[in-house]
Amino acid sequence: MSDITFRVKAHSESPTKTIAKARGFEAIIDEPEELNGTNDGPNPVEYTLIALSGCLNVMCHLVAKEMNFTLKGVKINLSGVIDPAKHLGMATTERAGYKRIEVEIIPDTDADAATLDQWLKTIEERCPVSDNLSNPTPVHITVGK
Repeated sequence: MSDITFRVKAHSESPTKTIAKARGFEAIIDEPEELNGTNDGPNPVEYTLIALSGCLNVMCHLVAKEMNFTLKGVKINLSGVIDPAKHLGMATTERAGYKRIEVEIIPDTDADAATLDQWLKTIEERCPVSDNLSNPTPVHITVGK
């Protein structure tokens, strides 16, 4: 199968607020008031969790269909722990990103435990966003003119 390229264009609305466009959709990214934002939308690290939840939802249903069991729906609870020191310009040896992300998937299904174990393993192996978070992905940032 050929590679697919996804594109997003974004611009700053203020020092904390970004408007991003993907295909015909618009997303507002902002910081909460306690981080000097206007709280008009989730912040970038919250969008990371949002992206992971969306990808996991798709994979949960796709894999259940492939495994031939009924999945009526899923609830996905996510949390991530981050040390804001580096982001705020403080001296630290901590990384800027999440230290860890915890995910709980609660399936609405009658599938047995062994089936769900295989289902979860397959989801973890195939979820692109989880893969991007779990493995180094080269990111090249340049200054445009």
